[in-house]
Amino acid sequence: MGAQILIVEDEEALSELLEYNLSSEGFAVKTTPHGDDAMLVLDEDRPDLLLLDWMLPGLSGIEICRRVRARSDTRDMPIIMMTARGEEADRIRGLDTGADDYLTKPFSIPELTARVRALLRRARPTIASDMATFGDLMLDRETRRVHRANKEIHLGPTEFRLLDCLMQRPGRVYSREQLLDLVWGRDVYVEVRTVDVHIGRLRKALNGRGQRDPIRTVRAAGYALDETYPS
Repeated sequence: MGAQILIVEDEEALSELLEYNLSSEGFAVKTTPHGDDAMLVLDEDRPDLLLLDWMLPGLSGIEICRRVRARSDTRDMPIIMMTARGEEADRIRGLDTGADDYLTKPFSIPELTARVRALLRRARPTIASDMATFGDLMLDRETRRVHRANKEIHLGPTEFRLLDCLMQRPGRVYSREQLLDLVWGRDVYVEVRTVDVHIGRLRKALNGRGQRDPIRTVRAAGYALDETYPS
């Protein structure tokens, strides 16, 4: 389960190329070609990293960057600015506005991927690392193993991806639709209630006799890892 990346790029061919390659690297990718729509997506589902074109219809990339940095919930979000503007003054302006990194078009996909991973390692070590921990839960992405209180828990592949998703942002409430997109993929049709079935299986695997359930059900909203669970 990779980090979530929002690509804001109005050049369709480049947007599709970026989405394909970043998805192939294991990231969960969303795209939008319009600056105004980007702010709506940020309100609905905050990504882990923003890949932002400078010149956009509607709000410009510079203005989006300003607004992201002005909000408390997105202030620390990593931002990579993409632009055909290669002059030093433009790079300085982009960085001064709040971008963490700056790529001049055309750029190579391996270079972009390396910069994305570097920013995520600094901003969200739990996502970039092969290991994730929460309370007495430990998830190893490389070996696909999960332990609770040092005891191995055997999960199916879907339950593993669900737990990985929840462990990336403890306390965050994911709707069933969001979990479908992140765990099953946007191109796969699955009934929404399927999420409930797999959450039930995950709970059954995680919770032994007398153990506290780390998954919180939020009525009419979705599921989250209980932020009070480790205490």
